[in-house]
Amino acid sequence: MTGDEREVRWLAERRAALDAVDLAPRAETFGRVTHVADGIATISGLPEVCLNELLRFENGETGLALALDADTISAVLLDEAEGIEAGMRVSGLGEVVRVPVGPGLLGRVVDPLGRPLDGGGPITAEDHLPVERPAPAIIDRALVTDPVETGILVVDALFALGRGQRELIIGDRATGKTAIGVDAIINQKHSDMVCIYVAVGQRASAIERVIDAVRTHGAPSRCIFVVASAAAAPGLQWIAPFAGMTMAEHFRDKGQHALIVIDDLTKHAATHRELALLTREPPGREAYPGDVFYLHARLLERAAHLSPELGGGSLTALPIAETDAGNLSAYIPTNLISITDGQIVLDTRLFASDQRPAVDVGLSVSRVGGKTQKAALRQVSGRIRLEYAQFLELEMFTRFGGMTDGRFRATLERGRRIRAVLAQQRFAPLRLAEQVALLAALDAGVLDAQPLDAIAPLRARIGPALDARAGDLVKAIDAGDKLDDPALSRLAELVRGLLAGPGPTGDEAGGDG
Repeated sequence: MTGDEREVRWLAERRAALDAVDLAPRAETFGRVTHVADGIATISGLPEVCLNELLRFENGETGLALALDADTISAVLLDEAEGIEAGMRVSGLGEVVRVPVGPGLLGRVVDPLGRPLDGGGPITAEDHLPVERPAPAIIDRALVTDPVETGILVVDALFALGRGQRELIIGDRATGKTAIGVDAIINQKHSDMVCIYVAVGQRASAIERVIDAVRTHGAPSRCIFVVASAAAAPGLQWIAPFAGMTMAEHFRDKGQHALIVIDDLTKHAATHRELALLTREPPGREAYPGDVFYLHARLLERAAHLSPELGGGSLTALPIAETDAGNLSAYIPTNLISITDGQIVLDTRLFASDQRPAVDVGLSVSRVGGKTQKAALRQVSGRIRLEYAQFLELEMFTRFGGMTDGRFRATLERGRRIRAVLAQQRFAPLRLAEQVALLAALDAGVLDAQPLDAIAPLRARIGPALDARAGDLVKAIDAGDKLDDPALSRLAELVRGLLAGPGPTGDEAGGDG
């Protein structure tokens, strides 16, 4: 092709491109930033923008229309505010905040907008869904009957969780609230549940420890970490729990099962209060806006067990809340307690006395409870809570003077054994059969005469012994079968033999029977 021919061809292509351009007049609506501070931008213009609509600033950053006044819009920034200044143009995008969902998020650390934070490649999304979605209607829900096994004996035995339940984890600072949520995630290593951990306003070092723990002890390939640290923009912290819920709902709606841990909603409520005061909403009790109850109610109501007609999937929520000096009657704790289906209360005094997990069995409750427990666990855990509560009350009275009655002393000794059995180290989950065997031995009085320091080593040895000597009972327990009296006695005798044996090697080597 000659030079002239190439030039003619180039001119023809440019003429065709110009002919395709729409030169008709086009209306474009935009506003201007009048003021920006503290993560809030005040915008004039844009009269057609709707509440919670996404806004695009001239420099490419985004915001969310949080409050609509007569002449201005208050937008919360979803990116850093350094590049935004007064006079900058803003336009509405005509859509709400959406996040990527799908299996491509599994194993990844992302921010609330689905942008990767782990240095990996781009997210492969199956779809993009709004962060605010309506909760399933009552007619679309099924009964909560299937258990969520946390591997934590005190939770599984006394405050059993079910798939589709909302159980609040509440306590003072540094009492092990996050530890319970993380241990529940780690115990799903061999289950069919997808886990989502949402960090709201947490320190970067604490978030890193959680991610490392799951990667070391759990199944990170079936977990999603949604991170809005304390250094993140307030807007990102505000949408983080809603974004995590949307990511979890994708699996629930496909007939799968998901578990979400939100750490924590107290900081989320503080962020909501901060944004509300900056946008000049009327303050209410403790300076929180009047819609703070609705904020968390519409979030947690999205956890549900769907009916078989909708696939039978479930979404279980474990929100975390922090109290101040154990005050459960504060505004946010009382709101969350009234929304959820129960609470696991952690006590500072128990934590200081090295009782881990530091669960206050008197204040904790699960409003689903035994309905979700496997039959064998329900058989052996029925009396434990009552006996333990009686022991705690009796132990309190012994501080005022000695009790010489033999019956009282026996109750105290048995209560100490119950407390030792319920104590459990982190990252050491117990299988269902191990929990049943320990409680069966406790119920049969096998542990009453044993020294307290013999119970912790027993917990580590009981699993291999059950597999070697009682494999049939392990299968029956996992299948949800009820055990007869000879089977329970067999489990108790197995534990008795472990306590009397020379050690783990000798016990397990001679245990073929």
